[in-house]
Amino acid sequence: MTRPPTAAQRRVIDAADPVTGRLRGTEAQLAALVKRGLAFRHPRPPHDHFLTPTGHRIREAEPVEPAKAEAPAAGGVFAARIGGEEDPPRSGPGRVREVHSAWQGLLELRRMTNPDGATDRPCGWERTHLVQAAALALEAAGHRPAGPDLEAGYRVRATPQPEAVAVHEPDGARLRDCAATLEGAGWQVGEHTEPRTRARYLLASPRRA
Repeated sequence: MTRPPTAAQRRVIDAADPVTGRLRGTEAQLAALVKRGLAFRHPRPPHDHFLTPTGHRIREAEPVEPAKAEAPAAGGVFAARIGGEEDPPRSGPGRVREVHSAWQGLLELRRMTNPDGATDRPCGWERTHLVQAAALALEAAGHRPAGPDLEAGYRVRATPQPEAVAVHEPDGARLRDCAATLEGAGWQVGEHTEPRTRARYLLASPRRA
């Protein structure tokens, strides 16, 4: 791609589903995005259009620092609870439905983008959004994220390692439950001890095979 998308194309890209990358637009808009390598048309009915990895990168041209706790954006874009957010979303049935929908969307994204259509291991999107991907797996499984005062609950944080996140949970039994959830979601998980505090934590990486 040698030139940026037009304003109309950018609006279509920005409006894509944040997890699956599903697009909505006119046939001409979608065809133009496909021609430029920013979208692809799913081969199976209903033949919806989705962002390619290049399209996702354009949509996320201003990435958020992953080490910072973040809440859903004011515009209503879904973000999984990573724990410790200063202004977390309100819990309740609406949040449960939202999380369930996001998790199902992520499984569909795995099916569409993993070469063998596997849904039992992370896809490319998860490898470039490690903190959000791990947090979504935990929240979708019903684990409780930590509150703004770092009360009991999980916290998912970036690490210096290129494909690993740290999961903190002060309760040992719940930490092991988090490990089991991540392993079931296709992550490789190991339990470690912080040298200074002696606190136990998880180091998790997306499984490749």
